[in-house]
Order: sequence, then structure tokens, then C-alpha cells
Amino acid sequence: MAGLALALAALVGLAPSARATDVAASDKSLSPYFALPSKEGVEAFPLEATRSDVHISGVIANVIVKQRYRNRGKSTIEALYVFPGSTRAAVHSMVMTIGSRIIRAKINERDAARKIYEAAKAEGKTASLLEQQRPNVFQMAVANILPGDVVEVAFEYAELLVPTSGEYELVVPGVVGPRYTTATETTAGAHDRFTNVPYLGKGTGVPFDWDVAVHLDAGVPIQSMKVMSHKVDQRVDGSRAEVRLADGERGGDADFVLRYALRGAAVSSGLLLFPGHEPKDEKFFLLMVQPPKALDDTVIPPREYVFIVDVSGSMHGFPIDTAKNLMNDLLSGLRPQDKFNIMTFSGGNQTLSEKSLSATPENVVKGLRFMSAFNGGGGTEIVPALKRALAMPSDPALARVFVPVTDGYVSVEQECFELIRNNLGKANLFSFGIGSNVNRFLIEGMARAGLGEPFIVLDSNMVAKEVGRLQAMIASPALTRVKVDYRGFDVYDVEPVAIPDLFAEKPVVVFGKYRGDAKGTITVSGFTGKGRFEQVVDVTRVTPDEDHEALPILWARHKIAALSDDQQIRNGESQKDAITKLGLRYSLMTQYTSFVAVDERVRADGKIETVNQPLPMPRGVDNTAVGEPAVAMPVTAMSGMGVGGGGVGYGRGVVSPSAPPPPAKMIMRKPLVRESRGASGATTKDEEESLADAPTQMVVAVTSVTGIDIGVARAKVAQLRAALACMSGTGTTEIELVLDAAGKVVAVKPVAGGSLTLGAGCIDALRKVSFGAGGQPGSVRLKVIRM
Repeated sequence: MAGLALALAALVGLAPSARATDVAASDKSLSPYFALPSKEGVEAFPLEATRSDVHISGVIANVIVKQRYRNRGKSTIEALYVFPGSTRAAVHSMVMTIGSRIIRAKINERDAARKIYEAAKAEGKTASLLEQQRPNVFQMAVANILPGDVVEVAFEYAELLVPTSGEYELVVPGVVGPRYTTATETTAGAHDRFTNVPYLGKGTGVPFDWDVAVHLDAGVPIQSMKVMSHKVDQRVDGSRAEVRLADGERGGDADFVLRYALRGAAVSSGLLLFPGHEPKDEKFFLLMVQPPKALDDTVIPPREYVFIVDVSGSMHGFPIDTAKNLMNDLLSGLRPQDKFNIMTFSGGNQTLSEKSLSATPENVVKGLRFMSAFNGGGGTEIVPALKRALAMPSDPALARVFVPVTDGYVSVEQECFELIRNNLGKANLFSFGIGSNVNRFLIEGMARAGLGEPFIVLDSNMVAKEVGRLQAMIASPALTRVKVDYRGFDVYDVEPVAIPDLFAEKPVVVFGKYRGDAKGTITVSGFTGKGRFEQVVDVTRVTPDEDHEALPILWARHKIAALSDDQQIRNGESQKDAITKLGLRYSLMTQYTSFVAVDERVRADGKIETVNQPLPMPRGVDNTAVGEPAVAMPVTAMSGMGVGGGGVGYGRGVVSPSAPPPPAKMIMRKPLVRESRGASGATTKDEEESLADAPTQMVVAVTSVTGIDIGVARAKVAQLRAALACMSGTGTTEIELVLDAAGKVVAVKPVAGGSLTLGAGCIDALRKVSFGAGGQPGSVRLKVIRM
């Protein structure tokens, strides 16, 4: 043990201390930690493989996830595995297989399921327990896996796929990212203990096989299909497709993201009816109505944007670099009549200015230089940052938009949602998730609470597209003042009760139950930039189909989500009974219901070693996500411990093939703006000195267009900036791009008075930019500032 203590001291640069006993006896943090050696003879990596088989029919995805556990050690073990799930997953069944024995799991109240599992574990019976810690974080526990045993646990879920701008997206999450937390063993609730999980160091690899297979029957010919995250083999045949990971492709450290569009941008909208299998069964309906596309020429009122950017340790490297590219495009796309401010947060928070600044090119450069000072380090204190941002003084003449940018590696989702709902008023919030494996529950939940839309940026190549989507949404909401009326169709338990404005081009989705015969009409109405929109669906023309048996569990999942949202607003557990009843009635896993399977044979003597399955570091995430050695801790208190994101995390020891490299110490450069800045927002002497030392920045702003939509032009800012990278010197210039009817650049005209030189290389690069057919010749005027 002395040798191990010295090795650990060398690993994290810590020194032994006489206070070891006191620290070990203190309340332990539930922060994530690096995997470290455990007892000899105990299987350290019990999860051998996990595979997701996805079957998509129309707009419904049915997914079977199979996890295989193998004990190669000499001791009987309990395996714990924390893994991600889709935020929209309705998990409705589970089966455990041991050899030829198949045990079907039962749904129980969470506490009752846990007691059944613990009793079986103590009695030497093999058992499995599936619990929901977050709507997108699950934990599997498998007890009494004997040496040589192979235990397979399979669970099934359904998910509704709702297209945006004619494009469908399927996400199969890969790994739960390390969550920053200040919770301890005594302060954490049952749903927060999953954060205490071991991680392998960056570059160690995925310690289990991870596979995905997708079988798609769209019902309409497929126009395009692309997997954004992994190398795959895919085959498309009309309306059907097969997608599998390519030979040699290793998954499990990033979300599997499949996007596809149907021919002619068709959307599977319409009405589905489920009559039940028995006469007394409940009857369900699902309605999807696609509104018209938003107008391109809608007048856009000026807005104030408050960007809240995560610069914590988990953002170090690829995420923070991508966030900076994102901010470059977002700021460059603003108009001078807009205003903006930037707040960065990690363990604390800093602001660009006490009051928002006009989005002039000069102020945009100031904002970009402010961002360039951060490289990622420290904890992820998002709630204090949101509170401060929400309290910033606003301009009553401007519509306000909040834009958080983060990977979401926190465990305070409920606090964030409650804060946003209680403070936003008439403002909207559009959240950006950065990274290959973001916390979609937080990103999607913040947008839902803020009556906006979520965006996920997997890599830098997606930045320009997602920024263009945000600008187009804010410019012209697709449908406002939405109403759904039922005539002659006896409906009840309809979800959602009220439909918010649609910013994205996606369908209106309504679930519900109905009584009697399927007859009458459903009318969806609202307002677009063109005026009133109305679509009438004749229910009598739709035949109820028993094959639509996913509708009851999809309705129940949506209802549970709505009750959970309401509970977060009210705080506490006001909807616990209602959620529990729905989970038990429809056999759904919820925060209050779990699946448990028990093999009634007594197979072990009750002596058991618990192993927490180590997780791979998410792709592109640095070791600083687990933490940096900021606080010296006694070595003798470190068995199975690692420093975690601003706190110290203790956990069960596990075997790692090699110890992870020590987390790099992150250095935060001097902030460009001090807290003492005056209300005028004037630049201080310290800021001027920092700006003088900052690297060169270029801003390309679209100031006006003819013949095409300005949102289309602004979506090309990243490409335009790359084309103009060959410009030298500093200063400001204006450039006019002349377009033909196909949207191609046919001429480049520098505007008189510019101080930057436009070389032949830049002109050639600009000629390669295409803005898409506008139907007539046009132009794009740019303002370029280089400092």
C-alpha cells in the first residue's frame, strides 16, 4: 500500500498528510473520479458489450438496447453501469437472460424496486435493476454475477421523431459526460448519486464493444441521409434504409447522430389512431400538422442578445475552440441596431460590459477578444451565471434573447429550469450544446423553459449551419398563436394543453385520448408572416390501427414530461403521485418507477464485490472535465479517488489498464473587463492594454443584400471569413459581392474608402462562395474589420 500511495502522489502531484484519517472520515464528495487500482481478482470491466437496434417506421422509433456483462474474475460481483438515454425515450420493458433462463422484469415504485433488488442481492440471487437518474441518464445494477457468468439485460423504448426544417434526427447517446457537482454523500438525493462514477483518461479508449444498427422504413422515398458522428456502412433503397457502424469503427465515446430528409422535403404529417386491443381499452390519437415555411422577407425588429458561455474545465480544448468559432459567427451575424453582451462562467463569472453594447464591428471585435482570453478551467457554476445574466439591466425598446453555450456537464438541471421559467418574462432562450456528447436534458430543457429552441453543435463544421438556423428562427417564427379545435371528435387528456409559438419549421404535435368512434374534424390554426394559417383534418378518413400500439406509451411519456416540468416550477415533489401512477399503469420507467428482474434461484453466498463500470472520456473532452489538482489532499485518503471539477470525488476502486495522465493545469488569462467598470461601458486602461496584447481578430458582417434573403447571407459568414483570411494589415473596408440568379459570386467590388487590401487570392476564394438560387441577380455587401 505504501508503494501505491507514492505512485498516486506522483500522479497528481500531492503530498502525504497527517490529516488523512480526518479527511477520510469527512463527508465525501460525489464528483466524478479517475479509475484507479482495486482488489486483485475482482473483474474491473464487467460490461462486455452494448448494442442498440433501432427500427424506425414513419415517425416512431422502437429501440432495443442489449447490455452483456461477463465476470472474468474470481469473486462474485455486482456491476453498476451509468449510461445515457434519449431525452424522449419511453422505456417500457426489460428482460434479463442468464444462460437459457429468461426473466422478465416488473415495474415497481422506485423505493420498492430497490428493496426487492437489495433483498435478492443479499440472498445470493442474480438480479438486475434499471433506474432513471435523469430523463437522459439511467443506471443499471446487476447483482450476483458469478465467476464465468454471462448476463444479458435488454430493455426497449419508443421515441417520436419530429422533423425540423424537413430534416429528421435520430440520436443514440454514447456516454454520460462527467457532471460537475458540489453534492456530498449526505446532501445528495437518490437521483444525484450517479455523478460519483469513474472515468478513464483521455485517449484510453472505450473498454467495451458499442454498436448501433438502424432499420428505417420512412414510407416516403429518402432523399438524403448522413451520420454526423461515426463512420458507417449504409444502404438506401427507396423509402427503406439500413445503417450500421463500419468495420473497425469504435463507438461509445460520442453520440450516434443520424439525419435524413425525405424526397421533396416531405414530412410525415397527419393523424394516427390506436383503438386499443380490447373494447374497453383506452383509445389514443397522435396528430402532426406541418405549417408553411417562414417568410424570407419578414421585417426583423432589433434585439438584445445576452450570450452566457461556459469556459469550465470540461470545455477545455475542442469544446472551447468550437464555442469561440460559434461566438464569432453569432456576433458577426448581428446588425448594428442590435445589442449584445457576453458573460463567461466557470467557478465564477465575468461580463464583457455592465450594459449591452451596440453590435458595431468594433464592439464585435471587442467581444471576440474578450472570448479569446479563456481556455477552459475550473468548475461549472451555471446557476449563479444565469441569475446574474437575468438580472442585467435591459433596454425596454428591444426584444431580449438569452443564448447559453455549454456542454451541460452539471447536475443542477432542475434549478436551471426553475430559474429560467420564473425570470424570463417575455424573453426567449435559445440554448447551444457544444460537444460530441452533451447533456441534452439540460440543453433541451433550458430551451423549453425559455420558450425557445435547442441547438447541438457536434463539431466546428456545424457552426455556420446552426448559427444560420438560429438567425432564421428569430427573424420569422414559423407559427404563432397556435390553436387546435375539435368538432365532433370526443377527445380528452390532450397534451400539450397549450402550444407555444413555433420558431423552427417543424410540425405541431398533439397527443390525446378519444371516446367513441373516430369521427369529426381537427382544425389547427395560427399566424405566419403571410397571415392566418389553417389546416383541417377529417378524422373519418383515418382508419384506427392496432399496430399503432406505441401511441399509449408515447402519450404517457409526454404527459410525464409535462408533469415533471410543472413539478420543477412548483419545486418539491408535487406531481410525484401522478407520475408514479402513470409509470405503473403504462409500464414506464420514470424518476419514481423502476424495472427490477430477479432470478429466484439462490446462486451465491451473499459475499459480493461491487464494481462501478469505468466510462470512457467523451470524445473531444479533456481530462480537466474530471478536474484539476487545485486542492492538496492526503494520499492515504485517495483509494479510488480523483479530483473532480472544483470538488474532490471519492469512489470505489477499479482496475485501470494504465493510470490516466495528470489533468493539465489550466491558466486563465487576465480578464479583459473588470467588475469595477462604470455604467457607461467605457473601455478601461487595463482593458486597452489587454486588447493591445490580444491576437489579431477579423469580423465579417453582412450589412445589406438584394435578390436573396439576408439570413441566407449571414449563414455564409464563416465561409466568407475563411475566404478573406488572406487579407493583410489592419483596418476596415467594405466589399460588394455581385451575384447571378443562381446565387454565385460573379464579381467582387471593393468599396472606395476601405483601408484593407483585397488581393487576387481573396477574390478567387470569394468567387467560390455560393448563396443559392435567389431567382434573380443580387448582391451582398460586407463590412470587414481587422484589428
